[in-house]
Amino acid sequence: MDPSSEIAYDMPGFIRIHKSGRVERLQGTETIPPSPSGDLANGVASKDVVLDPAASVSARLYLPAAAAAEPGRKFPVVVYLHGGAFVAHTAASPIYHKYAASLAAAAPAVVVSVKYRLAPEYPLPAAYDDAFAALKAVVAACRPDGAEPWLAAHGDASRVVLAGDSAGANMAHNTAIRLRKEGVQGCGDKVSGVALLHPYFWGTEPVGDESPDAAFFFPGDMERVWDVACGGEFGRDHPYINPAASPQELRQLGSGRVLVTTAGLCWFVERARAYAKGMKACGWAGELEFYETRGKKHTYFQFRPDCDDAAKELAVVADFVRRCLVCFVWFIR
Repeated sequence: MDPSSEIAYDMPGFIRIHKSGRVERLQGTETIPPSPSGDLANGVASKDVVLDPAASVSARLYLPAAAAAEPGRKFPVVVYLHGGAFVAHTAASPIYHKYAASLAAAAPAVVVSVKYRLAPEYPLPAAYDDAFAALKAVVAACRPDGAEPWLAAHGDASRVVLAGDSAGANMAHNTAIRLRKEGVQGCGDKVSGVALLHPYFWGTEPVGDESPDAAFFFPGDMERVWDVACGGEFGRDHPYINPAASPQELRQLGSGRVLVTTAGLCWFVERARAYAKGMKACGWAGELEFYETRGKKHTYFQFRPDCDDAAKELAVVADFVRRCLVCFVWFIR
C-alpha cells in the first residue's frame, strides 16, 4: 500500500485524514458567493470582509433590509460561529449562508458569520483565538469611526450576541468565558446574550440517559473527533469540551442572558440539558432559556430550514436576540 494513502482517521461521509497529513473533507466544502445587492428571498445584503488583517480573521456580514429603509437605525449584532466539528464548513457554506441571512431578516440584526481556522491543519485553540479576535474586531468596528461601514453605521456594540451551532456553540460558550476573564474594549467583560444552538459538549462519563457506547458512526468516534479537533492537546474533561467539569468557570460566563436549544434526537441532547441545569445551579447570576424540539436530530434546522420546526426554532433565536438587554458600553477615547 502506498504510505501516503494510509488513513489515520475516517469519519464516514465527513472527513478523512491520512497519515501523510493529507486531509479529505467529504462534506462542507461547497461555497456560495455573498449577495451585496440583497437576497431575493428576504432582502438581506451580504458581503465578505476582513475583520482583523493582523490576525487574518475574516467574516461574511449580513445587513437586514430594514437598514436601507432607515439609514440611521442601529441593530443588534450577532457574532455567529458555524458548526462542523471544528473541521468542516465555512461561513460561505450554503447552509450557513442561508441561516445567517434568515436570522438577520428575522431579528432583524446585523449578523457577522465568522470564518475561522479549521482542524486538523489548525488544531484548537486556533478557532477559539479566531472567535475572540473576531469579537474584538466587531465591537471596534461598531464605533462611529469604525473601519467597516455596515457595522459603523448600523451595528450597536451595546447589543452584541455570541451565537453558534454545534461546534460553533461550543466556541460561543468558550468565547464568553474568555471575555469575562480578559474583557474587550467597547463591551467590557460581558455581551448582551449568548445563544447556544445544539451545543457540542462531551466528557468521559455519561450524563443523564446518555449511553456509554454513544457514537456518531462507530464506537469511540465521539472521543476521537475531539482528539482530532484539538490535536490531542486537551483531555475529554477539559472545560473547553466539558463545561460541567469546571463549575467555577461557568459562574464567570461573560453574559447575563443565555439561550440553549437542542433536539430530542440530538447526539448531545443530554449535554445540553446538563449545561442548562449546571448554569442554574453553579451560582451564575443570569437568566437562562431552554428550548428543545422533540423528534428531531442534531442541527436539523440547518439541513431542513423550511420545515415548521426549523421556522419555530429560528423565531425563538430571533426573539432572544431582540430581547437581549442593552449592556453598559465604554470606549477609551
